[in-house]
Amino acid sequence: MNKEQAKKFSKRWEGRGDEKSDCQTFWLDLLQNVFEVEDVANFIFFEERVQLEHKSFIDATIPATHVMIEQKSLDKDLSKPVKQSDGTLLTPYQQARRYANELPYSQRPRRIVVCNFAEFRIYDMEKPHDEPEIVLLKNLSQELYRLKFLVDVQNQTVSREVEISLQAGEIVQKLYATLRKNYLNPDDEKSLQSLNKLCVRLVFCLYAESTGVLGDKNIFRDYLNQFKAKHLRDALLKLFKVLDTKISDRDPYLDDDLKKFPYVNGNLFSEEIEIPNFNDEIKFFLLEYASRNFDWSGISPTIFGAVFESTLNPITRREGGMHYTSIENIHKVIDPLFLDELREEFNSCKKNRKKLLSLQDKIAALKFFDPACGSGNFLTESYISLRRLENDILKELLGSQITIGELNNPVKVSINQFYGVEINDFAVAVAKTALWISELQMLEETAEIIHRGLDFLPLKSYANIFEDNALKIDWTKILPPDTNFIFGNPPFVGRTYRTREQVADISKFFTYKDVDYVACWYKKSADFIQGTKIECAFVSTNSITQGEQVAAIWKNLPVEINFCHRTFQWQSESENMAHVHCVIISFANFARKQKIIFDGDKKIFAKFINPYLLDAPNFFLQTRTKPIQKNTPQMFFGNMAADNKNFSLTEDEKNSLLKKFPQAEKFIKILIGGREFLHNEKRYCLWLVDAQPSEIKKIPPIFERIKKVREFRLNSSFKKIADRPHEFRDLKNPKNFIAIPQVSSEKRFYIPIGFLDENFIATTQLQMIPDADLFLFGILESSVHMLFTKSFCGRLESSYRYSATLIYNNFPFPEVEKNLRGKIEQTAQGILDVRKKYFESSLADMYDPTLMPKDLRDAHKKNDLAVMEAYGFKNLSDEEILQRLMDLYKDLTDAR
Repeated sequence: MNKEQAKKFSKRWEGRGDEKSDCQTFWLDLLQNVFEVEDVANFIFFEERVQLEHKSFIDATIPATHVMIEQKSLDKDLSKPVKQSDGTLLTPYQQARRYANELPYSQRPRRIVVCNFAEFRIYDMEKPHDEPEIVLLKNLSQELYRLKFLVDVQNQTVSREVEISLQAGEIVQKLYATLRKNYLNPDDEKSLQSLNKLCVRLVFCLYAESTGVLGDKNIFRDYLNQFKAKHLRDALLKLFKVLDTKISDRDPYLDDDLKKFPYVNGNLFSEEIEIPNFNDEIKFFLLEYASRNFDWSGISPTIFGAVFESTLNPITRREGGMHYTSIENIHKVIDPLFLDELREEFNSCKKNRKKLLSLQDKIAALKFFDPACGSGNFLTESYISLRRLENDILKELLGSQITIGELNNPVKVSINQFYGVEINDFAVAVAKTALWISELQMLEETAEIIHRGLDFLPLKSYANIFEDNALKIDWTKILPPDTNFIFGNPPFVGRTYRTREQVADISKFFTYKDVDYVACWYKKSADFIQGTKIECAFVSTNSITQGEQVAAIWKNLPVEINFCHRTFQWQSESENMAHVHCVIISFANFARKQKIIFDGDKKIFAKFINPYLLDAPNFFLQTRTKPIQKNTPQMFFGNMAADNKNFSLTEDEKNSLLKKFPQAEKFIKILIGGREFLHNEKRYCLWLVDAQPSEIKKIPPIFERIKKVREFRLNSSFKKIADRPHEFRDLKNPKNFIAIPQVSSEKRFYIPIGFLDENFIATTQLQMIPDADLFLFGILESSVHMLFTKSFCGRLESSYRYSATLIYNNFPFPEVEKNLRGKIEQTAQGILDVRKKYFESSLADMYDPTLMPKDLRDAHKKNDLAVMEAYGFKNLSDEEILQRLMDLYKDLTDAR
């Protein structure tokens, strides 16, 4: 893709375009000059016939990327239906869909592009009900990446690789289960380790057979097929010994069928392992299902390695499903970390022999380290990407009339450049195997380029994947001093699920124990890279950029953040596709000239990137027990009952109690937490503050509940309040208060806030500001306060977790004159008045971004304008408002 050419293209086509005379020229120009497609005539096809009730023609198709194009003239409205030759009224998109439906399934498009020369409308057929993406011609140079799918042939290949790799994973699962049943003691740790290693060996043989590395076609299957099932165990033991023995050292009287096998080495077959007896079921599955009926050559080592490892890992096996990290997500890390820059350098020196050879030497000298490598997917994908770049270099060198003889060593990039640490032994074995398979695949691609065979076997005995705990070992003892990049997806484990060992690891790096486990990798890496030019990039849970963890972690990390991906969903599981909310953060001991923030489809060039992933200098919100500004009302948590639920009443329990004891009504209040507040759900409680003992005695069900509370407290950590068993632990019941739910969906434009009175008892899931006024409500319910909240609050998954100590107590309220204060009070009341119109709806419904009534939106907009006027924020962007708020916060902290 060429942005400069995109600008020229936009100027060339500005204000012109006829669907009949210009369609082909327009698309050929775009693909050839902007996207640099070399053989464009064999890439896009025009006027292909499709048979409806009458003969019709598709304007253009790109088969390699499964794109269909419906072209209209410049003056045509792409939303407007047009009468077809059969009399039906169809929009251009509907017209294209009709064509697509008549094509064979294999030829149907993944995307339909409708274009009128001034705009491109992109419809994704996997999301047929979504609105189209729109790219305007005038914005093409800035939004060129959104049309990358037109030429992204590799992405289509990746989809196929994913499918094949997952099928391979299913085969391994079944093979594993079938073999396991034949072990004498299948739960023994040593037997399980042998089973894991046996599966690794069998998979390598199946793959090597599919690709011809072992020699004759079907050599592995033909060798085993001659034996009855009961003799297969001995046959495999002999084969593994042969594969581990140099040809010169083999028994000269070896059977002919074993002599054919090459020497493999690599320590893959050297260790003695326990192999069970085989039966007819195992033989059939291995030789027919896993060998004859499946082609292993098309798997992606990156994906399959992870799927394979999850099959063998007892933890993930218990959880069910096969886990893998998508190639797309791996590239979110490695592309901006090193690959984009290397690709740019390649594009700039394509015709320069000296520079190409220098670039090849440069990439062959780079060293990479994944300190929690698992099955090696980051290492494997990085190796494949660098080898593909090297292959492109070789293509250019051969194209410049350099004979292969002049290239003393045509392949210089090696798996020996890649280092990893992993705590699980079978993951280590899989990581090494995945790298070997990826090396074989890339050698095959190189052989096609240079028209010469390359030796793959014997395997090299690389020892760069270490079985150990990366947080405990000394990295200087396993890494070369010229290491360039540290990256990966270290484990993130929240407080609830940590093991004792993980807690101990955290205590070595941080005094604040509530940081996520992944922070340990940040701290160890930050310490390791001091005084070096090493760059790091990790996938992490987004919790390390939110809430109280930010200061606890990042104050201890003297590093520069150079690029980041703000929160996105990391798809990591092939079957269940569990979504984890993640960030990617790259850091180093130095600042790059250009820092980049990736936010969804947006690419923001930043001056700074702070630990909140904002384009702003570093600063840290400190937790505070009181508001930072004087005269700001205090916010409190609601009440903890400490009652083992004995004070709580359902609606049925309340009604039953009042039916028998109507006098109990004065002791019943509405119990309200965040969920009840947002969703109008009804819960009740006994509130017995100031109740006379004589009154309680006359209501036996209440008296019985009090006795249970006392018993519970005496046998728990609440012994100190066992002597007042008729009361909640906390006794907050103000006459009126502002209520703020502790957790609220991030999809809402505003956190719903409201006023409640003494008839409501707030739980700890609701926060309270007693005796608050409309002015305070207006500020808290404004977009200014929401911007501050969503930028700095903690999260529960992706939902906002509102905190008094971190958000409310640090928020800088405006100091305003009486007239502006009155204006905010009016707009705040306006919000409450509109809500009354929708009294049958819950706050959750009213603030649903899809359902939010227009008059409620308008009331909020008026309030937002009044609040921004109070701050002096008129006509400022969100980024500018946030920067002003941070400046106000700094002024307040400096003044303390």
